[in-house]
Amino acid sequence: MNIFLALFFLGLLQGLAEFLPVSSSGHLVLFSKIFGLDESLFLSILLHVATLLSIVVVFHKDIWQMIRHPFSDSTIRLVVATIPTCLIVLVLLPIIKQSFAGALLPLCFSISAVLLMFAEIFSKKRKNEKIDLKTAFFMGIAQGFAVFPGISRSGSTISAGLLSGKDKQDVAKFSFLMSVPIIILSLLMEIYEICTSAAPVALPIVPTCLSFLTAFLVGIFAIKVMIKLTSKASLKWFSLELVAMAIISLFII
Repeated sequence: MNIFLALFFLGLLQGLAEFLPVSSSGHLVLFSKIFGLDESLFLSILLHVATLLSIVVVFHKDIWQMIRHPFSDSTIRLVVATIPTCLIVLVLLPIIKQSFAGALLPLCFSISAVLLMFAEIFSKKRKNEKIDLKTAFFMGIAQGFAVFPGISRSGSTISAGLLSGKDKQDVAKFSFLMSVPIIILSLLMEIYEICTSAAPVALPIVPTCLSFLTAFLVGIFAIKVMIKLTSKASLKWFSLELVAMAIISLFII
């Protein structure tokens, strides 16, 4: 496939998949392999930054309120969720980098599928309460392990929130906001490694910019639709999609 079309497709895929509990990073790694692109970690982080900007555009009022009121309940919940994520990522960082080669995709897709199905079955028996600090911390732990491609970040955090008995719409919204500090930190780490490494990033500038812009614009549209879909639709359908991706990745990787 032409490099322009390949990167355009990956940008489109990221813009849509980031806001569904199906692991956008897992899909990016899988299709990067199919298209013969080697810089999957850098490309994944770059496209996550594009959808980060989509989140900032859509949730600019919520983010601005947290910046203006750093000791508000919303900001504290976000900090509490971010701390365990950062600790887990730092401990697992060497393994995480290796996982972007794709060898763990079938396993990680399967883990996400089981987690979503488990949350769908058992969350119905719980009350829909507002997110508290304990739930934020629990969701942060889930986000920490979801840095492996194939383990859905939004799927893991949403499942953690639902299993804690919290409101589905609030959990979905908080899940998206949780990604903001983590994507920023991931970008800073990747920039540092690029600057201190002799190995250049082998991605063409113009197609990569097109991919970034596509992910950003599609993300703005998708998040408005997907947050409603994610908060209302049954998670079992996403679980079945992940099972299919696990099977496909067995033959691709």
